[in-house]
Amino acid sequence: MKPLKYTFLILVTTLIMGTSFPVGKIGMMYAPPFLLMGLRYILAGALLAWIIRKRPMPVGWKQWMQIAVIGLFQSAGVMGCAYYSMNWISSGESAIITFTNPLLVIILSAALYGVSYRFSQWTGVVLGFVGVALTFGFHLSMSPGTWIGFGGAVSFAVSTLLIKRWGAAHDTFVLTAYQMLAGGAVLLLLSVFTEQPHFIVNTTSIVVLVWLTIFCSIIQFTLWFYLLQNTDPAKTSSFLFLAPLFGLLSSFFLLEEHVGWIVGAGGLMICLGIFLVNRHPASHKSVLDKPGLTQRTPAS
Repeated sequence: MKPLKYTFLILVTTLIMGTSFPVGKIGMMYAPPFLLMGLRYILAGALLAWIIRKRPMPVGWKQWMQIAVIGLFQSAGVMGCAYYSMNWISSGESAIITFTNPLLVIILSAALYGVSYRFSQWTGVVLGFVGVALTFGFHLSMSPGTWIGFGGAVSFAVSTLLIKRWGAAHDTFVLTAYQMLAGGAVLLLLSVFTEQPHFIVNTTSIVVLVWLTIFCSIIQFTLWFYLLQNTDPAKTSSFLFLAPLFGLLSSFFLLEEHVGWIVGAGGLMICLGIFLVNRHPASHKSVLDKPGLTQRTPAS
């Protein structure tokens, strides 16, 4: 992938990811978290599935099961945990924990698949995480929400590796649509058993749901899966450190939350961390890149 195209796509993707936190926080004023996320993914998945109904569908139960498992981790696991954790911790704390994903991706890649990373890359991941924490003022507390949020980060890392492992065998749009449907179904089921489902209908709640459905689901997931299928997952995941920074900036504009000079210092550390992670490729090829698979990507 050409550097300019890659940079543009990763910036757009992480910017959209960042907006999901303040927009979701607004949405939780009108619906509980599991219901809000479930509606988001069911609507997004159904709309995208109808749009791409003539594209190649998965072949056999094994490929459908792969999509369902990815949906369980990517849609239900990540955002379900992130939003549910906000019952105990702030949206900023939830963002910090969720976006420890790049560090977890490198750790899991090294431990499970034998990918070797340079010391500078490990340093870059740590610096990126410290930059995220600095941006939010290191306000982390140990509570049920902390562990639930960390569960979301683990889900994010697992789904990242699974998409890299299985994603090439699937059409990107089809994978995006049906993993959202699978994840959305799980979230709605959780809502029935753990919440008092309700949705207050007004202009704000509808705008929030449309934004979460179109931009933070269909566009975001399609771009994210495309990037993971065509690049090193650890390299691409390192840019996720930008998402909470964008989240804080969008919170400033949408929620009028205070942003101080420390955000600039955190942003510089994030940029330095990303530079170090991407300065060198991994030392040898990961078994995540399985030979013999025909890659399917969206039509240009």
